[in-house]
Formats: sequence, C-alpha cells, structure tokens
Amino acid sequence: MEKAESKEHYSEKKDRIFVRSIQGEYNLTEELKRLRSLPRVRRGVEIEYNDGPQVFGKHYLEPKHGLGQTLHIHLQEYAPGATSQKHGHVNEAVFYILDGEGAEEHDGVRYEWEAGDVAIVHNNCVHQHFNRSPDKPARALIFKTKPMYLFMNMLFQRSISKHLRVPSATGEGYVPRGEPADGFRHDLYEDHDHAHHTHEHAHEHTHGR
Repeated sequence: MEKAESKEHYSEKKDRIFVRSIQGEYNLTEELKRLRSLPRVRRGVEIEYNDGPQVFGKHYLEPKHGLGQTLHIHLQEYAPGATSQKHGHVNEAVFYILDGEGAEEHDGVRYEWEAGDVAIVHNNCVHQHFNRSPDKPARALIFKTKPMYLFMNMLFQRSISKHLRVPSATGEGYVPRGEPADGFRHDLYEDHDHAHHTHEHAHEHTHGR
C-alpha cells in the first residue's frame, strides 16, 4: 500500500502525450502503413491499473498508443467509499456506469447514479466523483474528447484538489478487480439465448398438437 501511495498519479504526470505528432511526406503513406499494421484489439488483462488507493484507472486508448487522435477511453474503479480528485476541463466526458452506485458533483450540484446509468460531464464543468457504497466498489467506462479539444488549443484545465493518497474510511487494503484470464461470461446473452430456445420449443410443441 505504501508503494502505491508514493507513486506518481496519472493526472500528475509531467510527460503526458495529449496529441501525438504525425510526420512524413505529403501523402502520409508510411503513417497509413503504420496505422493499418497495428492490432485493433487491446486486451484488458494486459493493461495494468494505476493510481489508487481510492480511485484506480486503466487507460485503453490514448494518442500515445498510436491508434487514434481524438479519443481518450479509460476505466475507473472506485474503492468502497472512494472520492476522486476535483477538477475541471474544457472537454466533455461520458461515464457509462458498469457496476456499483455513486454520485457526481458538477459545479456544486450533486447527481446520483447506479449501474446502467450514463453520467455526462459538460464543457468547463468543475466536477468530482464519489462511491456512495461504504462496502462495495463501483466501476465506470469513460469516453473523453480531450485530445481533440487540446489539438484545437482549448487548453484550459485545472485541478482543484488532488487524488487522495490515503484509503477511504472503509477501503483500507482494497485491490481493484482484474479481468479473468479466460474472459468474462456473458450471462445476460446466455440467459437470453436459453429463453429464446425455450420459447421456440414451446411454440413448436403447441403447434404440433
């Protein structure tokens, strides 16, 4: 835990690549070759979490990966009772809530959310995220257009308060959940297929009489 607390947080890095350089001849043939040669799937099990001990992150797509220039997509996992940094930026962001229950504070107004919801951070909004549960984690997948905004010189962003370097009152020792090595079971779709099969079987049985 002490090692995680002393590590530089992602939001405080001094060498982040916000927009990647594209260089070459006018037709950018080599850049196109490079782009088309890259894998189109990034495996979650191969991407490590950073930050903590209250808010943990996995960054799936950034300009530095060389796969795209306009989007920053990442996962955030909130330990039980967690509070995020408080900050503001010009770009919008969309949080799809994968599980748990939490809340946002946007320019002093509180909005509560739970699994299946979408939380939207508007332009120029000072915001902060909270896990409302004292004993269960929460998780969100985040889509941001930050690279595109910064490319257009809309550069303003500021931290009001940093990520906390100590655990929440109920999150001592929390470790973010990893993806299983053999992948996720999509129970929702399995249940749907089973129900569909059962319905077809009953339909055939009824009409066969």
